[in-house]
Amino acid sequence: MAAISRQAQRSEASTHQVLATALELFSHQGYGATSMRQISDASGISVGNLYHHFGSKEAIFQRLIDDYWERLLDRNHPLNQVFYRAHFPEDLEDMAAAIEATVEQNADTIMLIFIDVIEFRGEHIRRFYESMAERFREAYQESFETRRREGRLGDVDPVVAVMVATRWLFYFYTVEKCFGVPMHFGMNASQAVDEFIRILRYGVLPRGGGDDGRTEEADYDRGRTS
Repeated sequence: MAAISRQAQRSEASTHQVLATALELFSHQGYGATSMRQISDASGISVGNLYHHFGSKEAIFQRLIDDYWERLLDRNHPLNQVFYRAHFPEDLEDMAAAIEATVEQNADTIMLIFIDVIEFRGEHIRRFYESMAERFREAYQESFETRRREGRLGDVDPVVAVMVATRWLFYFYTVEKCFGVPMHFGMNASQAVDEFIRILRYGVLPRGGGDDGRTEEADYDRGRTS
């Protein structure tokens, strides 16, 4: 039993080494430009063992993306905890912080999404995005229906609003942290996110109470703190 356990540990360590090596190569030079021989040389695992354990280079690529989706969909992930509390839009600051941390921790893997779009026309990521609306409705629908009955939501679809917020924040932090382009909104990250949250909560056009639209914002803030 001890020998089997040690073998399993070595196999797990080898798998981790291959995936870490492949992620580094794929994210920095693309899928097509990365060969199994390069992965083998950099990881110290023979080409034969690579094919034995993974089957193909594309299977390694898919495994890296699938592992990322698995992390994102874990109910204990900080971002999912924000989603399932369903306090949008009061919790936009929490959402932004969770997305910033997610992008920072998974920057190389996020680059694989863009590589997949360029080299595979989104073949390996399509399924995740196709089911996105369903996942958001599962998390938020009950809360939003209750709040709409209570007159606490406007006439837009709040699930769409959550999805817009989430995708924009992911895009924003991807440009900041993966593409290395800070200040691309002409302000620092904190200022840009604060401004986005204000737009999402209060809109752009004045909606009564004054020419600058501040009354609605003040009423909302009083409601949050009461």
